[in-house]
Amino acid sequence: MTARLHALCFDANDPTRLAAFWADFLGWERTDDPRDGIVLLPSDDTGFRMRFVAAEGPKGGPNQMHFDLTSTSLEDQQQVVERALGLGGRHIDIGQRPEEGHVVLADPEGNEFCVIAPGNSFLADCGFVGALASDGSQEVGYFWSKALDWPLVWDQDEETAIRSPHGGPKVTWGGPPVRTKTGRNRLHFDLAPPADGDQQAEVDRLVSLGAKRIDTGADAGAGIAMVDPDGNEFCVLTPR
Repeated sequence: MTARLHALCFDANDPTRLAAFWADFLGWERTDDPRDGIVLLPSDDTGFRMRFVAAEGPKGGPNQMHFDLTSTSLEDQQQVVERALGLGGRHIDIGQRPEEGHVVLADPEGNEFCVIAPGNSFLADCGFVGALASDGSQEVGYFWSKALDWPLVWDQDEETAIRSPHGGPKVTWGGPPVRTKTGRNRLHFDLAPPADGDQQAEVDRLVSLGAKRIDTGADAGAGIAMVDPDGNEFCVLTPR
């Protein structure tokens, strides 16, 4: 059986502090998992958890992926922004134009996220976490569609998007030009085979789709480190 998207994992200089920000901001429950460490459990239909692991060194350039958060009105958008700022977030400038209507923020460790203006038709049927917006090629969008067995919900002008059949946020890739990767991504996917699945068989399946196994030089615990066709890291965990 196909592995599911188990978690979005954050490399963090202070995992406890970063988890507290996102737990308070999203209203998700924090738990300490014996296998996964500091974890936030979704309070909505997001469908995956968030996990925070210790990492050394400062954040480099912009992240390869970020949250697009939805709003129901201009007042609601402003309230979301104010809540993020009150919890330790900050405004950042990534070249966005005022007419685009979204507000670009960063969490306490500089991880970018956007609060989208109301009336966005692409995210209309999504929840508060509307999308994981990613820098990536059309090829990598096709890869993740097959890897997760999620259908393509957008495939136009080399831009792609997928979504779980069960709902939740979309995962999008913006197409060319794809930014040159300069180091390890601060955010990555953790996949997990089902409880009766086989970790190595899943790794082999992903390799057949275009992924590669890598040696990170660090203890990956029970996970096997891999990269997708664009070179973005992800991990295949033990069955669960």
